Amino acid sequence: MLDREARAIGASIRNFGFITVTGQEAGPTWNRAMRSRHIWSEICASAGISVLQRGLFLLARRAQAAAVLEEFLATDMGRDLERVSTAQARDRAPELRSETARAIVYSPHELRVEPREALPKLAAFLEARDGVVFRWGTAVTEVAPGRLRTAEGVVEAPRIAVCPGPDVRTLFPGVFSGRNVTLCKLQMLRVGGPAPVSLTAPVMGDLSFTRYLGYAKLPAAAALRRVLEAECGRELGHGIHLIIVRSADGTLVVGDSHHYDASPDPFAPAEVETLIVDEMERLIHVDRPRIVERWIGIYPSADVPCFIDAPDPALRIVSVTSGTGMSTGFAIGEEAIDSWN
Repeated sequence: MLDREARAIGASIRNFGFITVTGQEAGPTWNRAMRSRHIWSEICASAGISVLQRGLFLLARRAQAAAVLEEFLATDMGRDLERVSTAQARDRAPELRSETARAIVYSPHELRVEPREALPKLAAFLEARDGVVFRWGTAVTEVAPGRLRTAEGVVEAPRIAVCPGPDVRTLFPGVFSGRNVTLCKLQMLRVGGPAPVSLTAPVMGDLSFTRYLGYAKLPAAAALRRVLEAECGRELGHGIHLIIVRSADGTLVVGDSHHYDASPDPFAPAEVETLIVDEMERLIHVDRPRIVERWIGIYPSADVPCFIDAPDPALRIVSVTSGTGMSTGFAIGEEAIDSWN
């Protein structure tokens, strides 16, 4: 495993650490998320990675959002989900603003880990158990069948998988331009209060039901989209939907926004931050919230959720182009290996 950075610093640690199943697009993406969730569960137990939260609360504040959830519950993807009453929500997750919700649904599928801690533990586990050799701080400048070139010299290998993340110009740029891959920039926040928050499961709200394709492709989502366009024009303009997850110290990771550009700027506008925090406060109770950390993430984006290209029998180019790498990456990795077999 060759990585140009000295440690994991990219999208793999800048996300929510939220392995999301419910809401993923029906078909291959949902199946990959479910498979990856099972792999994460096994690896966390073996590698000493803490699962900080399990499940997901879906909080519908508008009647149109409640209609989307009701329609989703009738699909195959909704069969294991649970309707939660206001009284049950107060008991199970008192931080939820259940008093303003038109509907609350709980999914049992999701896992939440702290990615900046999980990725180093994952690498150490693979080194110790499987003898995987990690060569950090090693930039690959050229790849050809059977060999690749680094600043330190040539490495030979019968099979090479190229997984460049947002660097779509250094290696095989024609593959990425041919698929019209651009980049997506998102803003993330860590929010704390005077006391730790004990949110039992992650939370999503109305804005997510028009962004996650498992909901957004349902017939009822069209009416919700019209209402949100009238009421939440600024949020939609910045590509904001809301996910809230809890860390071990009781702080919350909250986000995110989506801005698309071939070369995203490095700036994080205060307006976007304010809109994210305001939406958070509509979904949960947080006493005197304050932002304790800010960052941006960048990932490749295209019209397909991912792709595995084979420019040569010995080569694979693998890219997640939908921002679902934490949720689907393990299954995509299996597919890439299976394509050789």
